[in-house]
Amino acid sequence: MKPDFSFEAQAIAQGYTRIAGVDEVGRGPLAGPVTAAAVILDPARIPEGLNDSKKLTQKARQRLYDEIMEVADVSIAHASVEEIDNLNILRASHLAMMRALDGLKNPADYALIDGNMLPRDLILPAETIIKGDARSQSISAASIMAKVCRDCVMLSLAQQHPGYSWETNMGYGSKSHISALQNLGITPHHRRSFKPVHKML
Repeated sequence: MKPDFSFEAQAIAQGYTRIAGVDEVGRGPLAGPVTAAAVILDPARIPEGLNDSKKLTQKARQRLYDEIMEVADVSIAHASVEEIDNLNILRASHLAMMRALDGLKNPADYALIDGNMLPRDLILPAETIIKGDARSQSISAASIMAKVCRDCVMLSLAQQHPGYSWETNMGYGSKSHISALQNLGITPHHRRSFKPVHKML
């Protein structure tokens, strides 16, 4: 299954003109923010090879990131570790999505949201698409932008906090990350509400 423009085309047929694909990355990690992107593609200039960011190599993601930046209206936003711990990860992901939509240069008039739940504060007409990053080109573009951006954040945090292998595990609970937590302790970038971290507290 490759993503296509059919969901967007249906929205255009209903009279909408600025359809934003919205996706987030980083719900599962033990450390770092959750990051969302909103992308409005130009139907005449859709980059080749869009797909779920998890199915692409790092090199392909980076190439597509640069191409999408050139031809689309893109907004990327985060919810912090504090917000994740205060709100819960689902609400924090939705907060990041809302921030991404709010950051578009020209507001969207319709949103395609990856997953099965709309953010509860969303007043924009919208629909959810399960596995949207593999089905809608706008959502797959958003998944690529969010992934590349969050990976950069984790690389930067890895330099500030060496030993947790964040440059390779991106904050997920890998063996090296768990053993570093046990040996080096908890950093300010760890999600204290997440079980493995919470247990150590």
